[in-house]
Amino acid sequence: MITLKQLRYFAAVARQRHFGRAAAECHVSQPALSLQIQELESFLGTQLVERRRNAVALTEAGRDIAERAGRILMEAQDLVDHARHRPSVLTGRLELGVIPSIAPYLLPATLPRLQENYPGLDIGLRETQTATLLGDLVDGRLDVALLSLPVERPGLESLHLFDDAFILVLPSAPGGDEAALTPEAVLSGESLLLLEEGHCLRDQALSFCGATSLGSRRQYGASSLSTIMQMVANGFGATLLPAMALPIELRPDMPVRLFRFAAPEPSRSIGLVWRKSSARKSDFHALARILAEIGNALAEPREGSAPIEPEALRMPSPQRRAS
Repeated sequence: MITLKQLRYFAAVARQRHFGRAAAECHVSQPALSLQIQELESFLGTQLVERRRNAVALTEAGRDIAERAGRILMEAQDLVDHARHRPSVLTGRLELGVIPSIAPYLLPATLPRLQENYPGLDIGLRETQTATLLGDLVDGRLDVALLSLPVERPGLESLHLFDDAFILVLPSAPGGDEAALTPEAVLSGESLLLLEEGHCLRDQALSFCGATSLGSRRQYGASSLSTIMQMVANGFGATLLPAMALPIELRPDMPVRLFRFAAPEPSRSIGLVWRKSSARKSDFHALARILAEIGNALAEPREGSAPIEPEALRMPSPQRRAS
């Protein structure tokens, strides 16, 4: 008989395309994992993987079985959630995924509130890029993800929490070519410093500015907004910074200038995403209420917190919100 353990191990092999990495993900030895895959193949009467020297490839049957196994594992996890979490809201283990451009700014205020309001909640966190979070959601390794909307993926549903406006940040340090770093030049994409490929914030900024690439400009591959802000302060370029990041990323002595945009301001939509089949929707809505309250407070620049130039800039592109 097929077991859930066999399906979990095979799903890990299908993701990793490597027996060693799959065994590490499942916290078992490689021989133990290989044995379970062999028993699964024997029971099904078909080969699922092609074993190569340094990697694994799925057979045609293996690809089909991997997709079906993912659905079974997801339903099994939702069944467990339904049984364990019926009595009360936000109790037990909750696996939350968050993208890096949200986690450092929203979680420090959110986690203490959750501990205070829901002492029975045991929360696990995973911070990574959107594509990985969505894959983990579908596979059942995450319960819910906090990221930028919209998300268009079968089997998932989302809930909008708040809008996070973008602030234009230009350097004002001596030695910086401020004449070349006018708002208009920055918004054309010529002087824009962005996160590395794979971060949705990068794609949103390019979309807002009507630019599709940075051409021959120097590529820095920064993975954090803290690095980007240091580069701006030292005259390397400019950036679009989410308003929620201002309290942490902007120091009083940082030599930069801030600009707000004319209404309607370019912004990103922040929301929660979960599996449609999940039995924990009451948990997610309770979590959403706290996140929305804290997020709206962070995303609204506070009076006196940061000097912002009086000029209201207009975007060069008609597109003002991420798609």
